[in-house]
Amino acid sequence: MKRTAKAHWNGNLMEGKGEITTQSTILNNTQYSFKTRFADGIGTNPEELLAAAHAGCFTMAVSAVLAQAGYTANDLNTEAILDLDLQNLVINGIHLEIKGSPIDGVSEEKFKEIAEGAKANCIISKALSVPITLNVQYS
Repeated sequence: MKRTAKAHWNGNLMEGKGEITTQSTILNNTQYSFKTRFADGIGTNPEELLAAAHAGCFTMAVSAVLAQAGYTANDLNTEAILDLDLQNLVINGIHLEIKGSPIDGVSEEKFKEIAEGAKANCIISKALSVPITLNVQYS
């Protein structure tokens, strides 16, 4: 299986602008620019998209591990916070915050164990070489 996305850019870094389109077209000529990446602007940016991909992948992984153990997830809500060092232009890490609604038969300790496993084993986590931290709320 292959997934694709396309980016177009026109102009210099500071004043230029571009569009990103994904294979599914959920992003279809979605604008991005220097301002959307490093200041306040309307549009998206690569780091935001990486954080979104990580949040989605991790949350699905938690659900998958629960299902493998015979449970169905209730509400799972994840925020991925990507730490971008603007001076050195590097991503220092990603912090995942998951909030899960209690599931009959799953203790808070078990849920945390499942979340830790998903953090280490979700496809996006495995693709990254930055530190990934996790905070779990289960209530």
